[in-house]
Amino acid sequence: MIIRKEHKVIGTRKLHDMLQPFMMEHGIKMGRDALFDLLAANRLLVKKRKRKVQTTYSNHWLRKYPNLIRDFIPKTINQLWVSDITYWKIATGEHLYISLITDAYSRKIVGYQVAETMEAIQSIQALQMALAALGGAAVPLQLTHHSDRGIQYCSGKYVKLLQDNGIKISMTENGDPLENAIAERVNGIIKEEYLNHDQTDNLPEAKKQLHKAIGLYNKDRPNMSISKLNPNKLHNNQKTNTQRL
Repeated sequence: MIIRKEHKVIGTRKLHDMLQPFMMEHGIKMGRDALFDLLAANRLLVKKRKRKVQTTYSNHWLRKYPNLIRDFIPKTINQLWVSDITYWKIATGEHLYISLITDAYSRKIVGYQVAETMEAIQSIQALQMALAALGGAAVPLQLTHHSDRGIQYCSGKYVKLLQDNGIKISMTENGDPLENAIAERVNGIIKEEYLNHDQTDNLPEAKKQLHKAIGLYNKDRPNMSISKLNPNKLHNNQKTNTQRL
């Protein structure tokens, strides 16, 4: 990965694709491997940080729900939201906790929150943001919310908010990250490509940085899994098409 302006980091493969018009215009021939070598020689590759903080506590008495999305592939937006919590180590050495909700079809982050604790209320605020993003429209009948079995997602208030809006509840069953792979992937992108390269000392600063990072991710970042579109473009196109039906 290479650091870009605005403290943004982007994958080398995506950078290679984004540089293609410039290289063609200037007669530069360089494959991905050569670009990797060039960045490595100039010490511009960023090492991934190992995860050390546990953010899921599933050994609790609250009701856990089955995994409803095995082999399910959403065909449009607002069919499947995936959620997860990750930690963020700031400059003071303290950890903050980020709750993200992502639309699995468009990869757009539709709800988020950062807090000093992992209490359920923080995750509820991310869910409220996602619901508000529907713009007052009725929640789609086929919408499923998928998460791990952490106590935040099993809490009575979180479950009630989902049920009150007619959202199906799905959870991982065996602790395998692949059961919530999209959410895990988005967590990693937000931290490794954006947040870990900012000097953040406190919660108010963290809120501003997270808001900025998610704005860049949603509006600016080409995503390989959605034909190199950015999440906002695909999400908005699907929203417009749905409204025309």
